[in-house]
Amino acid sequence: MSTPANNPASRLVPNTAEVDYRILKSVAAYEQAQELVDRLSDGGFPVEKTRIVGTGLRSVEQITGRLTTGRAALQGALTGLWFGLMIGLLFLILAPAAGWLMILLMTLGFGAVWGAIFGALGHAATRGRRDFSSVQVMEAESYDVLVEATHINQAAQVANGQPMPEQGPEA
Repeated sequence: MSTPANNPASRLVPNTAEVDYRILKSVAAYEQAQELVDRLSDGGFPVEKTRIVGTGLRSVEQITGRLTTGRAALQGALTGLWFGLMIGLLFLILAPAAGWLMILLMTLGFGAVWGAIFGALGHAATRGRRDFSSVQVMEAESYDVLVEATHINQAAQVANGQPMPEQGPEA
């Protein structure tokens, strides 16, 4: 996947094909890769010269429970409560001080009712094809901490607990 040239992020994140990266270390868990980059940062290494790349990506969906129309309505009502609270607070900012409790209760009530209606209708529209709730995440089999080739020796020294070596004029 390439980043379009007109995307501002393309100026911040160099394309791997344009910059020579070397593997500093491969680890099994993202937390280990994050810890290594943090150690580099603490040692004064210019961490903008590093990348964490996950390999062997897979999508994992954890089923969290059965989803009935009633449960979908309840989840919708809870979401509606939050939306009603936000609208109620907005009205409270703009409304006179009198009647603030009534305004808040009305917006909470309307939010819960409409959230429940939309939650139930949304679930009913699936016609039983998805009667469960879930959380989906991306996982990798392993993570490589990559460093620009011109900085790999410095990174290796800092990763091993040695002080940050002096940089040449090109750095």
